Amino acid sequence: MIRHIVMWKLKEEAGGATKKKNAEKLKLILEGLRINIDEIKAVEVGIQINSDDDEAYDVVLICDFETELDFQMYTRNPHHKKAINFIESVTEKRRYVDYMVDL
Repeated sequence: MIRHIVMWKLKEEAGGATKKKNAEKLKLILEGLRINIDEIKAVEVGIQINSDDDEAYDVVLICDFETELDFQMYTRNPHHKKAINFIESVTEKRRYVDYMVDL
């Protein structure tokens, strides 16, 4: 199984919305990918609760895929690409890790 973890640091304001509103919208968009992309086996999205720490990232995504091919299909899916358009408009930093999970 492949686990895909991404963290984003959001801009204080983007697209006429606050960081908090954009984090909530991003969460909805990311959770919605599960409906439209069959290759996603599990998805979890979290919004940072410790907003006092400047080093903390604001949103995290954790997705699981059965195979590397499933993960590649996800990255090429039009719904994923549409999500990326919004993400790029509201984020200032991104960090990620993709790794094999032993079951």
